[in-house]
Amino acid sequence: MVDLAAPYIQRGLIEVLLLAVIAGVLGTWIVLRRLPFYTHAIGTATFPGLVVAGPWGVPAQLTALVCAIGFGGVLERLQRTKRIDPDAAIGLLLVAALAVGVVLASDVYESGAGVDRLLFGSLIALTPLDLWLTAAAAAAALVCSVFLRRSWLATGFDVDTARAGGVRTALADRALLVAVAVAVVVAIDAVGALLVTVVLTVPAATVRLFEPDLRIQQVATFGLTAVEGVAAVIVADTFNVGPGPALAVLGAVVYGLAAAVAPRLKLVTA
Repeated sequence: MVDLAAPYIQRGLIEVLLLAVIAGVLGTWIVLRRLPFYTHAIGTATFPGLVVAGPWGVPAQLTALVCAIGFGGVLERLQRTKRIDPDAAIGLLLVAALAVGVVLASDVYESGAGVDRLLFGSLIALTPLDLWLTAAAAAAALVCSVFLRRSWLATGFDVDTARAGGVRTALADRALLVAVAVAVVVAIDAVGALLVTVVLTVPAATVRLFEPDLRIQQVATFGLTAVEGVAAVIVADTFNVGPGPALAVLGAVVYGLAAAVAPRLKLVTA
């Protein structure tokens, strides 16, 4: 039986609800703009930062954010040169970041339990600071979505037309990449760097199967992420597993069910 009075359970529940806000706002854009692979790569790209955080005596979120934004900056520059396929660029940078992290952890620094926790997530290790950082990221995501919604929507469908209409596509794209990087960093403590997509992408992709309009997608994604997150916290505490893996399994099951139901529902309503 889950003890809801336990401080770590309360922090875990608050954290997943705050992450649900980010998933509802940014997760929808991640799916619409075809950025799930980028989001996963950003999580992996934080690995070197997580390794050096302890030995350097700096917050893991800070080094992870530097790696995430650096990864996004290099990727954005490569994509704008149009000399390499975007997915290929992401794959190359992902492998490079993972290799650097492995070298640092095995030959330069001693990788302790702290790095393992940040790679796979933990309920017990969540602190009030983690909650404040996630709340700040959720507020920033909401602000960005309000002010950049038109630009993100326009560039998602036709970049050339958006530019001709006066939309500053470069600035909007960079803002989205930075917002996703920040979201990944604040999600690391709860679900782990390797599983951030289960909260930032999978629920939004599940809702997208039913093809609702944008606002309904965002609200439905928030609700689904919140429900799956709370269930994952309960499962993680009950069976003594990480919340990230628990959420990954739940998300995969729900997505599979939705994929089976969505086509039939469309035929009925057509």
